[in-house]
Amino acid sequence: MIRAELRPTLRLAVPVILAELGWMSMGLVDTIMVGPLGPAAIGAVGVGNSLHLGFAIFGMGLLLGLDTLVSQAYGARDLALGRRWLAAGIRLALLATLPLVAILLAVYAAIPVLGFNPETMGLLQGYYLVVIGSTPFLLLYAAFRRYLQSTHHVAPVMFALVSANVVNALANWAFIYGNLGMPALGVPGAAWATFASRVYMSGLLAGAVWWADRAALHATKQLSSGEGRTPPEGGPTSPEGGTTPPRAGHTQGGTSIRRLVELGLPAASTVTAEVGVFALATALAGRLEPVATASHQIALNIAAVAFMIPLGLASAGAVRVGNAVGARDPRGAAAAGWTVIALGVTFMLFSGLLFVVIPQTLIGLFTRDTEVLALGSSLLLIAAVFQLFDGLQGVITGTLRGLGDTRTPMVTNLGAHWLVGLPVGYSLCFIAGWGAAGLWWGLSVGLILAGGILLTAWARSVRRYQRTGRI
Repeated sequence: MIRAELRPTLRLAVPVILAELGWMSMGLVDTIMVGPLGPAAIGAVGVGNSLHLGFAIFGMGLLLGLDTLVSQAYGARDLALGRRWLAAGIRLALLATLPLVAILLAVYAAIPVLGFNPETMGLLQGYYLVVIGSTPFLLLYAAFRRYLQSTHHVAPVMFALVSANVVNALANWAFIYGNLGMPALGVPGAAWATFASRVYMSGLLAGAVWWADRAALHATKQLSSGEGRTPPEGGPTSPEGGTTPPRAGHTQGGTSIRRLVELGLPAASTVTAEVGVFALATALAGRLEPVATASHQIALNIAAVAFMIPLGLASAGAVRVGNAVGARDPRGAAAAGWTVIALGVTFMLFSGLLFVVIPQTLIGLFTRDTEVLALGSSLLLIAAVFQLFDGLQGVITGTLRGLGDTRTPMVTNLGAHWLVGLPVGYSLCFIAGWGAAGLWWGLSVGLILAGGILLTAWARSVRRYQRTGRI
């Protein structure tokens, strides 16, 4: 069954992976474009992005429940239910914006007392304040994207992210260096480019949802005229009887938002636990000299690009597993999950090999500073150690989400990263005197622990589902 699952999984995963790469590329473009301004500018953009996403990612994570609920509705051919979940997701995105912006502004006010290097701090403040304004557009983008992916409309998501990079690069060129008649804003210009690209993404996906909704309404009318409840294209093909239907939840008023939060809050905590620990590590690196901060940021960007593949596979896995659960197909759910796990492991082994073989070539894409080249290359060698486990924990978080389990990844990530990885990294960096390398060894310990625990949890959960038909 895994062989049969490979093609539909790749058909869904490849556009999602390209979209994830497009998302990550936006941060890379900012880093590359400010590179000529020096290590302090690179560090300021990296720290500013990390501080913003470290909190905004929680709001985006609240919407991850749409993966479970919309994909299961789609697998069960209840398209109207999927649209109602989208409406609830939009409401939740708007509700989450105000407290998130308030928290982000509080962080902005605290920047002067957080101990950043003076060269980095002034640039960081100018960048971060502008990026805060993009928060509502980022959350709306997340809601639209989850709905489109869960209904197998992945091409618009891919196009939005790829084209947004063009918007971002052009805006960076204009705003940072004063081209096209714009004033030369320097580092804050990169923030305005990011703001413009996020407005563009959310607007484009809103139009794509409207278009997909028209197609869904047409499909619903065809079903009601007697075409039956056959699985959707690319969906499960061998549903088995005897299983219990997935818990669809309520979809009226505040109850629908409550159900989204029930699933999304643990998922948001999981994402925030991992992204947050890297954001805090970046903030801690910002207390080091500019060379260490820039080296950390560049190496982290490269490792994050590699992680976009398992992250895209995780989204595809959540949808494929959720489709199978909606169609009451335990064997299909297992095949979908193991397929994306195998794909993720294969890629991360390859990326780890690249980090070992050509580290200076990769760092050299961002800078020619000899000190940054040397330190950044050593950090990539550390990243090669945790690549396999980073991929495992990323993909399995998605497959468990397809089953409706968002709590296990939350507990695992909180424990592995915050109770183990971060304290180890802090101790090695500032107490043992290892500098940025110490932070990275601590992150490695957390990722290895999380990957091992989640692999065990997935194997047990999917085996139980196949044996009992119950999630």
